[in-house]
Amino acid sequence: MNPKDENQSGGDVARTLVEFLEVAITMIVSLKGLYPSAAFERRRYMNMVVQRARHPELRDYIHSAASGLLPFVEKGLVERVAVVFFSEDNVSVERFIFKLMINTSCAASVEEGQLEFALKSFLIKLSVSKSLVKPLPQSCRWEVTAYLRSLPEVGSSKDGEQWIPTDTKQWQKPPVITPVKSLNSEPLCLQLYLEHASFSERHNLVKPNQ
Repeated sequence: MNPKDENQSGGDVARTLVEFLEVAITMIVSLKGLYPSAAFERRRYMNMVVQRARHPELRDYIHSAASGLLPFVEKGLVERVAVVFFSEDNVSVERFIFKLMINTSCAASVEEGQLEFALKSFLIKLSVSKSLVKPLPQSCRWEVTAYLRSLPEVGSSKDGEQWIPTDTKQWQKPPVITPVKSLNSEPLCLQLYLEHASFSERHNLVKPNQ
């Protein structure tokens, strides 16, 4: 295989990014400790050990959420992908945000190994980020949310039909942001950061009977 064959197209970059997001989302859920450790198993990805969900429903949800983003990522519609954790009263308490931008015109000049090396650094950072996250309240839940730059045409993607508009409550004040990792190069710019409600926001969200 010559060097040119190792280069990626815009679609290849999008697929590599979506595969990475599936692994990263699984690592985040494992990191938060919502499920027992036996719910995950060790796998190798990009020549490193990562977590993979063992339960079929959990594994399928994460896979379908990530793979369903592919047509939107290829068209440059996805601005952010968030893993959002909610309290029992359905208020978000923590968000892991992936902010992304793909320049498809530069994708052909980037070798697959270079892109994988850059994305691998995010997974390494996630694996040692337990000190950055806060304990979650009991009976919490989580979901994957995508923020689009513009709405796609209705029926333009069969994969996208599994995505529905969100009813997630938004914080009224700017969140506290903790940067985790960033990549600023061609063809991919990617940022990973944590969002928590500000102190005043948390104070306002306390239930009256508590």
